[in-house]
Amino acid sequence: MKAVLDSSVFFSDCPVSGELYTTPSVCDELIDIRSKGKFEKLCAEGLQIASPGAWSKENVAIAAKKTRDACVISDTDSDLLALAIELDAVLYTDDFAIQNVAGVLGVQTIPINQRKAKHVHWKYRCSGCGRYFDHDGECLICGSIIKRKLK
Repeated sequence: MKAVLDSSVFFSDCPVSGELYTTPSVCDELIDIRSKGKFEKLCAEGLQIASPGAWSKENVAIAAKKTRDACVISDTDSDLLALAIELDAVLYTDDFAIQNVAGVLGVQTIPINQRKAKHVHWKYRCSGCGRYFDHDGECLICGSIIKRKLK
């Protein structure tokens, strides 16, 4: 089984096996000795580092807009999802936003230390006047902050 590993795998004791992959951006997030040690161990066992193509990253961006997670999906998150699409692999992650977008993309996820995320659809509401919008930012009516809320 092919599996793409999020950085949280390297910070945990989660056992992983199979044909393992991660992205260069995940490698950049590994700063403590424990995570670097687990990374080196998995590299010795065949962990491969790969970067996704532009077409799959574009698919991730479209899916993130659909789920309204675009404002919280980082470049690293996008890379992981895109690589999982390209490899037709499962994705080990505890990140709920990644799991939400993965559901739209048809990417199977395996949680590491937390429960599996439920599919959510976000809405955006002005904290001042209470109007609803399809984006976050500043309200065009009253100037207050538009916040993301569960639908």
